[in-house]
Amino acid sequence: MRFSSLLNLSALFFAAFLTGCASSGPGDPDDETYGMPVAELYQEAKRLLTSENYKQAIEYYEKLESRFPYGTYAERARIEMAYAHYKSDEPETAIIAADRFIKLHPNHANVDYAYYLRGLASFDNSVSFLDRVFDQEPSERDSKSIRRAFNYFSELVQRFPKSRYLPDSINRMKELRENLARYEIHVANYYQHRGAYLAAVNRAKYVVENYQGSRSIPDALALMITSYRKLGMYDLATDAFRILELNHPKHEKTRELKLSTSKPTQKI
Repeated sequence: MRFSSLLNLSALFFAAFLTGCASSGPGDPDDETYGMPVAELYQEAKRLLTSENYKQAIEYYEKLESRFPYGTYAERARIEMAYAHYKSDEPETAIIAADRFIKLHPNHANVDYAYYLRGLASFDNSVSFLDRVFDQEPSERDSKSIRRAFNYFSELVQRFPKSRYLPDSINRMKELRENLARYEIHVANYYQHRGAYLAAVNRAKYVVENYQGSRSIPDALALMITSYRKLGMYDLATDAFRILELNHPKHEKTRELKLSTSKPTQKI
């Protein structure tokens, strides 16, 4: 009987402990969320997120995860907190949060959204980069933000071919591919303006070889033509012009370069 009473008493203490974990958890008694059950804390965080109060929503999600680190509510908090960071114009933090969700919940039913959100955050970063880069001196590392966004979307497309986010991801990949080609043209122009004609040719040739179908192909061919001329490589300039004229006969670059691409006749 005495042993049975001790078991019952232990069970009561354990039940009380579980109840406390589900309702309050650690925290400051002066905190307005102190003592909130997990469901109520989540609903409040969700309300703040829906009302676009992203900063406070993040605070509530962080409190929820700290107090109740396991279960469905914690999972929701992690992915919604990543979205809140994205909407707060904190792309790098959003990417870190999405990465964390992927690592903690690789088999979650909505893990494809974490991949998509990671791509979105990086995509916005790459667009803001392009807005700045054309007013600045380019460098080799600058295109990394664009390539990272492309790779994030590519990973989503490969891993989740039936994802609802697939069509938008593919469209964004196409745009990023165009941006990469534009960036290479920007670098080629930079080299040409500084007299580094061989470097300009190499960057332009890279666009022609790696971005077939891009809107930047005529610009790349035009850069090759003008740079070859500067280098005295008139046969190569002529070949490049023939390709430009054949594939883009009505392009403004074709009209501009209608001049002879052959070596000028020398006076006797």
